[in-house]
Amino acid sequence: MRHVIPRGVAVVAGGLIAVGVTLAADLDEVRRRGELVWAADQEGGGPHVFPDPADPRRITGFEVELADLVAGELGVKARFQQGQWDRLPLLLDQSADCVINGIELTPERRRDYGCSRPYFGYALQLLGRRGSPPATFADLTAAGPSGLWRVGVLTGSAAETELRSRAASGELHVEVIGYDGTLDSLEQVQSGVLDAAVMDDCIFTFYADRFAGLRTIDRPFAGGLYTVLTSKATPALVAAIDVALGRLIANGRLKSLYDRWDLAGRQQMLMLRDAAEIPPARRRSLGELVRQSVPLLLSSAGMTVLLSCAAFPLAIAVGLAVAIGRLHGPTWLRPLLTGYVEVLRGTPLMLQLYAIFFLLPKIGLALPALVAAILGLALNYSAYESEIYRAGLKAVPLGQFEAALSLGLTKWQALRHVLVPQAVRIVMPPVTSDFIALFKDTSVCSAITVIELTKRYSVLALSTGRIVELALVTAVLYLAMSWPLSLLSRWFEARLERTAGPTQ
Repeated sequence: MRHVIPRGVAVVAGGLIAVGVTLAADLDEVRRRGELVWAADQEGGGPHVFPDPADPRRITGFEVELADLVAGELGVKARFQQGQWDRLPLLLDQSADCVINGIELTPERRRDYGCSRPYFGYALQLLGRRGSPPATFADLTAAGPSGLWRVGVLTGSAAETELRSRAASGELHVEVIGYDGTLDSLEQVQSGVLDAAVMDDCIFTFYADRFAGLRTIDRPFAGGLYTVLTSKATPALVAAIDVALGRLIANGRLKSLYDRWDLAGRQQMLMLRDAAEIPPARRRSLGELVRQSVPLLLSSAGMTVLLSCAAFPLAIAVGLAVAIGRLHGPTWLRPLLTGYVEVLRGTPLMLQLYAIFFLLPKIGLALPALVAAILGLALNYSAYESEIYRAGLKAVPLGQFEAALSLGLTKWQALRHVLVPQAVRIVMPPVTSDFIALFKDTSVCSAITVIELTKRYSVLALSTGRIVELALVTAVLYLAMSWPLSLLSRWFEARLERTAGPTQ
């Protein structure tokens, strides 16, 4: 079974849907509507949900078929809703009735959401390059060739939780690197950026032929279960989904589904396990949450500041050079610089970061995530800075340039000592505003594994269920960083207004 991705769906960076929003509803409303809206992230890949290789406009996967089966048992049709995997639960009560996308059944999720009976069993698998360490899982308990073993995981997954817990306890000597896409970590292991990766065993089995240079290390470990996630506000819906899954198990249609996707066997017994065996989670008090979360948020805020303060001076330097080259450089250079500006302004920052971080290793240039993030931000903002400085240079009266030349200064001396200083003073307010914008755009760097403030908030909010409280703390931190810059921008504007007369 395949689904066509709806044309009216627009996905924003945070995974929230801006078009075609339908509030999640309980069972009666779902049946009146005639469709069950289920959310998943096709970026996660097979065998769950992924674009059909024959027609990328369509999606396929065993959970696509499962959604159709469940919806059929409810007497409705299934409709797919795209979202970012680690933020899929945020779509509940917003634009999706349920989430079906390899969602692991955990005590925290049982506490905060409506969870169906398990429908699939998985185990975690350690993966590495052929002929390279680690040779066994036990190798991770000691230091690696370069210190900590660098191990990639899917952000928000059971693999991340398991490895971070063992690393925090000192059991494993690993640096856990989170990725937004399932296959990103496999690409990084294969290119030598990571030492290993950990993911659900069924995922690597599905992609084993594609990553022939990788191998499984030891047997799978730390098994778990998948569940259909719903809102706490829709108890009748989750009960109906439980009944539907029970019927699919009893009539053998679920087993037939797993047979078609080569997933039958061990999972068939595990999926029948009673979810009640998982103990309930203790909800942390607000004070305890603040004590545990604020240090992490502050640390990630420091990463946001580092990214901004390292990238923006580079953006200014490159942007100023491009602006001068376009106005006063050799004739042959000007079209090239114009193309540089238009390409960077016309393509998304995330695409540029992906090109730097994921494509360069394929030609032998693997950059650390932090370096790639700084470089990507600097290049992207240099295009905008070049336009600001070009406008500033053109705003300086031409007579001043001519006067400088008449006094015997060379062209470049006139630029350095006369035009550029005045242009810098003129453009300071918009440049400062760009710096504030860059603070917020650092959130895109989470796509290449840099954990800055927004990404840290997302992970903490979904793991603790305290979305509102942590959102307020995060907002205060962003305000504390950007407000002084806003005041600085206003000061520059006021000073420019006071001195505008004499410069003209």
